Amino acid sequence: MTQLDPQTTIELEAAAFRSLVEHLRTRSDVQNIDLMNLAGFCRNCLSNWYREAAEAKGVALSKEQSREIVYGMPYAEWQKLNQREATAEQQAAFAANRPDH
Repeated sequence: MTQLDPQTTIELEAAAFRSLVEHLRTRSDVQNIDLMNLAGFCRNCLSNWYREAAEAKGVALSKEQSREIVYGMPYAEWQKLNQREATAEQQAAFAANRPDH
């Protein structure tokens, strides 16, 4: 494995995170339940991890603030614009595979 200095590692990880967030913003057609069923995480998980990382550094960040960072808008607005009712199949898959986090 290539050895990178710690600062470069942080910068690359941050760039990868920004790319992931931007990708998720452009793919609003992909529902969170689809992400959960396929990958075991969704936009809300990502925003929770962001908030937890902030808290570990002593930075106060509310649930709504961290969601707005990930969604690019207030969560309620994103829901109105993009969220659809989950199908019975999606709900069954979620119930069978629900992650522990």
